[in-house]
Amino acid sequence: MKNWGVIGGIAAALAAGIYVLWGPITERKKRRKGLVPGLLNLGNTCFMNSLLQGLSACPSFIKWLEEFTAQYKTDQNQSTEHRYLSLTLLHLLRALSCQEVTEDDVLDASCLLEVLRMYRWQISSFEEQDAHELFHVLTSSLEDERERQPRVTHLFDVHSLEQPEITQKQISCRTRGSLPPMSNHWKSQHPFHGRLTSNMVCKHCEHQSPVRYDTFDSLSLSIPAAMWGRPMTLDHCLHHFISSESVKDVVCDNCTKIQAEGTLQGQSIENQKTTFVKQLKLGKLPQCLCIHLQRLSWSNQGTPLKRHEHVQFNEFLIMDIYKYHIPVHKSSQNDLNQKNPEEKTSETKDRTAAKPSDAEQPCSTKSLFMNGACSPSFLMSSGTFPLTVFPECSSPVYLYRLMAVVVHHGDMHSGHFVTYRRSPPSPKNPLSISNQWLWISDDTVRKASLQEVLSSSAYLLFYERVHSRVQHQSLELRAEE
Repeated sequence: MKNWGVIGGIAAALAAGIYVLWGPITERKKRRKGLVPGLLNLGNTCFMNSLLQGLSACPSFIKWLEEFTAQYKTDQNQSTEHRYLSLTLLHLLRALSCQEVTEDDVLDASCLLEVLRMYRWQISSFEEQDAHELFHVLTSSLEDERERQPRVTHLFDVHSLEQPEITQKQISCRTRGSLPPMSNHWKSQHPFHGRLTSNMVCKHCEHQSPVRYDTFDSLSLSIPAAMWGRPMTLDHCLHHFISSESVKDVVCDNCTKIQAEGTLQGQSIENQKTTFVKQLKLGKLPQCLCIHLQRLSWSNQGTPLKRHEHVQFNEFLIMDIYKYHIPVHKSSQNDLNQKNPEEKTSETKDRTAAKPSDAEQPCSTKSLFMNGACSPSFLMSSGTFPLTVFPECSSPVYLYRLMAVVVHHGDMHSGHFVTYRRSPPSPKNPLSISNQWLWISDDTVRKASLQEVLSSSAYLLFYERVHSRVQHQSLELRAEE
């Protein structure tokens, strides 16, 4: 009897310990239903947790990581995951999007900080950091990882394609031994990669300088001064970003050439300086679009201040008006006039968005109504985009759907990051897009409404491009080729 009493006491103590550590099992299962795992705060790592939750809501980014890391599957080393950022990031995002089976309600993302230290990024878990800066660290580190792989096809690779029976290990170089394997996915950029165009036009002779292209992984938009009685919208910020500016005292080669043609031979001509109009537009829009709203401002005394005003944004974003299009020359314009009316209307529709006047329209245009300023009933809509509201944009080419929002609470000296994100799709239909939104603060996860999401003061917006049926078919054909 005495032994039975001891055994019963030990069993009761174990049961009490399990209850204290894990809680009732039925409650835990109920709390996890329809939600995603949270992330453990390692000190002041809410900036990292919020960004990871936002990235995990972008299926295209996870798919790219899966294709990108396919190269490492041939590596038999067990420590491969801890050496490559792409693998570490993929496992975390798959777990946060419920693509990997895990019994933990709270995950530990310290492995990401450890692998970033291997990339020479010293990020402390006890100091407050910025989520947008960490986003740049991740994308630049992924590009560095991509650049370390061979991208130039070797002659021996052609030989291996002609004779498939010869394995990669059997092919050797006379000087350096076996050749590194080549894969097409190393050549592909991550889905946040885009290009900006910058062109300058002389006001005097209308000569256009060559277009310059610059890469970007996020659009960092400043918030313009609010007009009294009008709400600030995302379109205001986008128009302010691409608004043209005058650049004075620029040497114009064309004006100098015209001046030289009208002077006597042998007479010296000074370089003609005129005023140029500089125009910024989006040359290549990415599959995943990250928009950063700059909330840092400076007082007259030089102290940093945070801008707390609400910037209205929608569940869907139309970016056609901000896309750069190659200007139409006179010869191509004459060819366009000779075409039949159906071809003419289809081509002119794309080129009308390229006019500078479209990008410089006043804030009362219908485009501003599309991306931010809308009625409450439209804010509450979910699922399909009501394109019939805007006949002139009934078939946008660059249509984006909101996937996640990162919000910062606090001031410039201290605060906390939280995330609104879409719930992952059901396993029965993995290609679908869920209409259920979640609010996540480190290890706390709850359901949220779309109205709550659109009413938040966004710091980072994650959009993903929506392709039409025709675009899907062209992408599938391109993939097969």
